[in-house]
Amino acid sequence: MDLIQRDEEKAQRSWSIEAFFTRISVTPVNINEKNMSGTINSSMNRRQWATLIALSVLWGGSFFFVEIALETLPPLTIVMLRVGLASAALWLVALALKLPLPNSAPIWLTFLTMGLLNNVLPFSLIVWGQSHISSGLAAILNATAPLFGVIVAGILLRDEAATPLKVTGVVVGFAGVIVMMDLSSIATGSLLAQLAILAAALSYACASVYGRRFKATGLNPILIAAGQVTGSTLILIPIALWVDGTDHYALTPSKVWAAIISLAVLSTATAYIFYFKLLASAGATNILLVTLLVPVSAILLGWLFLQESLQTPHFIGMAMIALGLSSIDGRLWRKVTKP
Repeated sequence: MDLIQRDEEKAQRSWSIEAFFTRISVTPVNINEKNMSGTINSSMNRRQWATLIALSVLWGGSFFFVEIALETLPPLTIVMLRVGLASAALWLVALALKLPLPNSAPIWLTFLTMGLLNNVLPFSLIVWGQSHISSGLAAILNATAPLFGVIVAGILLRDEAATPLKVTGVVVGFAGVIVMMDLSSIATGSLLAQLAILAAALSYACASVYGRRFKATGLNPILIAAGQVTGSTLILIPIALWVDGTDHYALTPSKVWAAIISLAVLSTATAYIFYFKLLASAGATNILLVTLLVPVSAILLGWLFLQESLQTPHFIGMAMIALGLSSIDGRLWRKVTKP
């Protein structure tokens, strides 16, 4: 207990960025770094990679569903419906499984914070950005999340410190982003949309670091996912109604409603159960590797159903991001350099 008390006193005195993430944790024991990092794996096993691939397919589909929803619905309304319906689905599952519902104010404050970082900000930025650029390019730019993750986790998490190999991966990955970004788009305004996707990736990186705090609570991943999207819904309902209004609902075709339901149930509710389960065991940096795999499914769906195409610089940039992420993971490079 003395160690926990000293950690709490240190957190109260600190005005650093790390103190901000720590203070919004669920209970004082979460501040203890041992509880946060105990069984984090720097390299993932087969089961974790399988979960990561499944998560990439679910999130890759989100770009496809958003593209359809944008035909008649405004961005904030899409995001509000996405998290609202996902929240309802997750609480139904929690009730069916008779999971104990969280009832403390600190936990709900944590859900609100996680919802802001992991849903409200990135979802809104991505949906708005995707209204100006293709779903494939949006997915590729979103693949920079682990690059931001290396920086954020390296600063805030001792057990995920930046190594020379990870720093090299960041440099190569960001070079890939520069190759992908069409700087001539400044004149057309689409550069701002691309920057919005990058800002969303940074928000995801911050969320992955903050989300490590849930491990010490012992909450079921279903409850964490439900609490997060519920917090997001509470934030978004008044904003979406004020900005977008309600006139567009009457004009929404069944195809768009099907996309919204799929976006909520598959790409949000189901995906976040996988997300929090994997985050607890694989860590903040590894969970963000999913965004490298997301463009593959997003591009395939866009090509098959939306008649979208990507230019050569986009593929070159994605290859450079893949090279950077392989450096962040490190295993391939350790095998190559092993005597």
